[in-house]
Parts: sequence; C-alpha cells; structure tokens
Amino acid sequence: MKIHPLITTTDALADLCGRLAKSDFVTVDTEFMRENTYWPELCLVQIANTEEAAAVDPLAPGLDMKPLWDLLTDNEEVLKVFHAGGQDVEIVYNFTGRTPHPIFDTQIAMMAISQSEQIGYSNMVESWLGIVVDKGARFTDWSRRPLTERQIEYAIGDVTHLCKIFPKILARLKKTGRGAWLDQEMEKLADPENYRNDPNEAWERIKAPSRNATVLGRLRALAAWREVEAQDKNIPRGRIARDETVADIASHPPKTQADLAKVRGLSAGWKDNEIGRRLMQTLADAQPLTDAEMPPRAPRGAPLGKEGALVADLLKLLLKIRSREIDVAARLLARSDELEMLAAGVRKKLPILEGWRYDVFGHDALDLVEGKMAFAVVDGKLKMTHVDDVVEEAPEQVADDSQGDSVGDTAA
Repeated sequence: MKIHPLITTTDALADLCGRLAKSDFVTVDTEFMRENTYWPELCLVQIANTEEAAAVDPLAPGLDMKPLWDLLTDNEEVLKVFHAGGQDVEIVYNFTGRTPHPIFDTQIAMMAISQSEQIGYSNMVESWLGIVVDKGARFTDWSRRPLTERQIEYAIGDVTHLCKIFPKILARLKKTGRGAWLDQEMEKLADPENYRNDPNEAWERIKAPSRNATVLGRLRALAAWREVEAQDKNIPRGRIARDETVADIASHPPKTQADLAKVRGLSAGWKDNEIGRRLMQTLADAQPLTDAEMPPRAPRGAPLGKEGALVADLLKLLLKIRSREIDVAARLLARSDELEMLAAGVRKKLPILEGWRYDVFGHDALDLVEGKMAFAVVDGKLKMTHVDDVVEEAPEQVADDSQGDSVGDTAA
C-alpha cells in the first residue's frame, strides 16, 4: 500500500479524492481536540483504500477540504468505513450539514458476529491481525504543528489496518447471514437528525427537577441560553454552568441578579456582570410548557412494580443466554429499557418485537413473559426451553424416581 506524505494543499487533496472515488470502499478516521471547546477542533483526517493511504491536514493554510467532504457525503458509490464513527460523523456534519453515506461501522458490525459490546480499535486490530497498536501517540496534542512522523504514522495506521479488517468482517457477516441485521443500525448512524444541535431541545438531556410545567419551562429556557452562550464562546457548556446548577436555578429561581452570588456553581461576579443579566432576562422570558410539550409520565414504559421487576430480571437472563448461544452482543439484540417495557406489558413499537430481532430473541422473550418458557440446566450450562418440552419429559422422570424409591424401601 502506498503511503502519501501529509497532504497540505487543495490540489493534492483533489487528486487523492479523485482516485479514491473509484474505490468500492474507503476507511476513514479523524483526530480532533474538544476538551476546551464546544465544537470539536478537527486536526487531522486519515483516509485509505486497498491501494493507498494518506493523512490530510485541515489546519494547513489555504487548504480547501471540499474535495474530501464531497467524497464522503455526495458519492453514493463508495462505502465509507469507520470504527466507532459517531464522533467522526458528527465532525463531518458540523462542517457540511451532511453525513457520510453509505456508511459501515466495524464496532457495530462486531456486535453481530461476536459478544463484544463495544470493542476498542486496538483490541480489534490485535484480534484480527495479531498486531499490537502503539498507543503512545494517542493522547498527544494533535493541534500542535508541525506534526511528528510518529504521530502521522500512528494516525495513518488506523485506516490501513481497517482496510485489512473490513473485508474479513464482511466475509464473516456473509457467512453468518447477519449482514441485513446491520442495515438499520448503519442508517441510524448516518441519520443527520442525530447530529443536529437544537438549543431548544438541550433541556431534554438534563434530569428534570420536577413535572411542574413552570419549572420545566424555565429549565428549557435556561438550557437553551446556556447552549447559545457556550456556542458563541466556543467553550464546553459545563464551563458556563453545570447541569445540576441549571436544574437548581430552574427549581429555585433567584429573585434578583444579586442573588446569583448565592447560587452554588456560579461565580460571585455574576451578580453584576453581563452574563448574569442575560441569565436573569432568560428567566424573565421563560414560558411554562404546554400540555403538548410536557414529557410523558413514564418515559421508560409502564410502571414495573415488584413482580414486573422480577420478570425483567428473567428477561435479562434470557438475553444473556441467547446472546451466548448465537455469539452476538446482547446490546445488539435488546436494550434494558425495552425488556422492562415488555415486562410491564408494553407490546407496541418495541424493536425486539419486530423484524429479525423478533425472530432471534423477541419471540422467546414474549413466550417467557406469557409463561411458555422456562430455564433448565443441561450439561452444567443454563439454557432456555419451552414449558411443553419440560412437561413431555416429566412423566418418564417421575416413573424412574418412583421405581428407585420402591427398591430402597424393599431393601430396608
């Protein structure tokens, strides 16, 4: 495989993307910094096919990234392969308003052919290629220039290794017939709605302090205000105010700006500065949520109760058994909240009761809830079995036990 020098000009990038556009697939990775910023700072993009690989420096003066963004978001003929690509996709979306498509994530794919829930890149490389990845450059400052040869070599290795692993994973998926299982998961990963950042929806990520419409209205307004402040200053939202501080202010709003000095988590300077004034104005303008805007009372399904919680535990046990039997990550089959909703009596709009998940796991889960499934120990291993099968075996076992008791009594 040909490894190109670090790409720092638009012409070199356009030439590379022109060649890569003829590939069946490309592997992609990014290096970025976001510890001290709201928006991730893109520092490097690595891309490869089976013949060549390169790292692109988005911080190079005068470099236009458009050829790369067009390849990733507009070319439907080339599959874009990532590993744990959620943050990489987010970066592309932030720059373009679009997401890479079609897309394939090897971390998600590994869940369909093994019990690995979230296998790390280094572990995957060692498992498939027997190569131990040098992690020494992983936590370096990718924004500092010039980049060292070691940094660039480490970064490009992410995509060259992936080029070798992806065909192997694809072949395993075809052999197991589970490729179709992943279609929906990959489409979710590429859905632009997952990366759209609407400040008016930021409050939904904060644990609601109550179900009072007025309090929730203040929470929505404060969370949106914080989001805009953080975006404008390009600093993490927590640097403006932590979640618990926002929730506390929503529940117990200060009467005057001077009272902000008493709020835990805020600087005393807010009592008379501009950001404090903006916060107080946000509170003054906040409107209660309407009935239509109120969150559902039971976002995780109907109340379980003590018996329902026990049923949910049995469903989780069933999930572990099934994932072990077919060598699939449990998380790919079902989430805990889905099992709790099933135990609580919910039957509609549950992914485990639809499509391939129903065939592989949901059918048995439903049988367990309805009393048609049982657990048994076979050859020292816990397995699931249908109640009808147990009933058929029971009479013969009872006869054997009875006969044994007779002999014992006679001997006595």
